Amino acid sequence: MDATLLEPDSHEALFQKLLLESGSEIPGSVPPSDVIPSTVIKPKPGFCLKTRNDKEEKVFINICTAENVPQPKDISETDLLGLLDSDDPTGFRIPMSIGQPHAEVDKSGQGCTAFDVVIHPSFYDKMQKSQVFKSFFLTVTAEGIESKNDQLLSRDWNVLKNRKFVGTLQEQYIRTKSKPLIMEMDGSSSPGCQSSSKPPLIQEVSTKTKVEDTQSRGQVPEYRIIQDPAEGYPDFLVAEISLPKVKNAASMSVDIGGDRILLKTRSNAYYLDIYLPFDLVQEDCGAQFNRKTNILTITMPVEAR
Repeated sequence: MDATLLEPDSHEALFQKLLLESGSEIPGSVPPSDVIPSTVIKPKPGFCLKTRNDKEEKVFINICTAENVPQPKDISETDLLGLLDSDDPTGFRIPMSIGQPHAEVDKSGQGCTAFDVVIHPSFYDKMQKSQVFKSFFLTVTAEGIESKNDQLLSRDWNVLKNRKFVGTLQEQYIRTKSKPLIMEMDGSSSPGCQSSSKPPLIQEVSTKTKVEDTQSRGQVPEYRIIQDPAEGYPDFLVAEISLPKVKNAASMSVDIGGDRILLKTRSNAYYLDIYLPFDLVQEDCGAQFNRKTNILTITMPVEAR
C-alpha cells in the first residue's frame, strides 16, 4: 500500500482526530511512589530517528522495545485506513513509554537531545513489515514528544543506517495494571456511584469488544458504560454489568487496564473484554457487587487531558 495515504496533508482533519487517541502513553518514566504498583522497563534498541526541533537543534528518537509494554490491538492495514476514513473513528491506541529527554553528543562532537520511546516487540515487528503502520507510528510518536515537552519537531526525519540508538538508553518505570478490590453490597440501594440525591445527567459511552472466540471463556454479559458529566470530556466512567449467575464477589476477577476492562468469572459463566475511548486513573478505580441485583458497578476516574 502507498504510505502517502497516511500523510496528514491528505487526511488532515480525520488524521488529527485519530491521533488524539492513538499515542496511549504509559505514565511514569521516572520512579513512581511506593503506593503505585509499577515495573521497570529496560529498553532494547531498535532503530534511531534523526530530526530537528523548532530551535534547529538536533534531536534523536531511539525507538526501542520491551516485553512488559502492553501490546496494542491487532488490526490490519485495511482496519487502520478504515479508521482514518471514518467520520467517527473509535481510535487505535499504541501503548508506548516516552522517556525524559537526555543530553547527548553526536558523532561530530556536537550537543544534541535524545528521547527513548519504548513499544512492544510484536508491534515493532509489525511496523517494520508495514510502511503504513510505520508512518502512522512515527507521526504519533512525534506528536507525543511534542505534547509532553512543549516543542515542535520537523517531520523531515531520517532513520540512521549505522546506529540503532544515540546515547545511553534509560530505564523507565510504568504503572502495572490495577486490580480493584470488589466490595459486596447487600443493600437496598440501586447500584451506581452517585452520592447526591439528584443523579447527574449521564450519557452512554460506546465501547469496543475484543473480538475472539469467547464461547469457551464464558457468555458476554449485558452491560452499559455511562459518563459523567454527559457533555464534553468526562470526569469519570461508570460500568454497570449484569451478572445474574454470579452469587458473590469472590467468584469473579476484574482487571482494569489503561483503557480496558477485563472481567472473568469462575466456571466460565461470564467473560467480558472491552476497550474504552478514554484513559483511566487505574489506581483510583473501584468496584461494588450488589448481591440483590447481581449487578457489578465499576467506578473509573478518567485521566485529565
